[in-house]
Amino acid sequence: MSDKNYLNVHVLISHSPSCLNRDDMNMQKSAIFGGVRRVRVSSQSLKRAMRRSDYYREHIGLPTDRTRELGLLKQKYVQALAGQYPEDIVVKVISYLAFDNDQSIDDKTRAGAVAPWTVHEVAYLCGLLETNSDLDRKKLEKLLEKESAPLRAALAKTPDIAFSGRMATSGLMASIDGALSLAHAITTHAVDADIDWFTAVDDLTAESGETGSGHLDTQEFSAGVFYRYASLNLRQLQENMGDITRQEALGMAQHLVQLLATVVPDAKQHSFAAYNPADFVLASLSDMPISGANAFEKPICNDKKSGFLEPSIKAFQNYWQDTYEGYGLNDRYAAYCRKETAINPCFTALPDLKNWVANDGQGQ
Repeated sequence: MSDKNYLNVHVLISHSPSCLNRDDMNMQKSAIFGGVRRVRVSSQSLKRAMRRSDYYREHIGLPTDRTRELGLLKQKYVQALAGQYPEDIVVKVISYLAFDNDQSIDDKTRAGAVAPWTVHEVAYLCGLLETNSDLDRKKLEKLLEKESAPLRAALAKTPDIAFSGRMATSGLMASIDGALSLAHAITTHAVDADIDWFTAVDDLTAESGETGSGHLDTQEFSAGVFYRYASLNLRQLQENMGDITRQEALGMAQHLVQLLATVVPDAKQHSFAAYNPADFVLASLSDMPISGANAFEKPICNDKKSGFLEPSIKAFQNYWQDTYEGYGLNDRYAAYCRKETAINPCFTALPDLKNWVANDGQGQ
């Protein structure tokens, strides 16, 4: 069994024309890196796309309910826990978790900020209140401080809190340190965006003989090779999931590899359909988080014969090997790629890389 605590995952993915993440001006998000503009997809966008994906639900679990609309949350959880706990106890628990003082919750009540909620946490606290009728807010808080393990076990039933963490600033809601660090994805090369000038034709006015369009607008878009990077703290994941074993944590980690390689944000996909899977994935079990973004600090220049993808893979391999040798790292690592690479082992099927992660870096 390895003692390496961090799983670092590096992904190169070539997206056809798309607009995967927009800012408040409806333009592509971008960043200046290496002195040039790169198109960017925020980590928040990527994490949401991953946790809302069918693969996540099937292999990891149901995501949290991220909301500030406590009135809507009350309706959902009262219905979900009907037959187990009375409505007044469910509402009291939500109030305890959301506010520092006793506050009633009606259909329009809002919390101060969006937070991830899980029905399992609410159900556990409802059970405490139902079996201990003398528990008020302060007594419940002291009880949770003394006996945190059962609450963590309840939270572990909703893994996205274990991955992403939770910052709580009020009420009895527990703050959780996330096990997953996910970088904003950026293009490996400079990007000059294109503008799509589009029209919508009004069918009824066209039939009456009127010429011209019923709507005119523009949308920025581009294509490029994106670098994605994530680091998973395995010991933190074990703790957050209720002290599961390392093997169980690695079983979850293999699904992170799949998500990073295949999940794409939904933005403007009905217009662009840029559902492109990863072309290169490297996973390493390491003593520390190590990003490979500086492989692209000097923007990649396209090869007219092979575009940006192959030069990006070569640049990453060179940077990875230089860093590996320069710092005397003894990581365990493996890659997935359908092209010839200098990294060994390099699997030609992603499930083989996932199995390598699940088996703690063993096997080829």
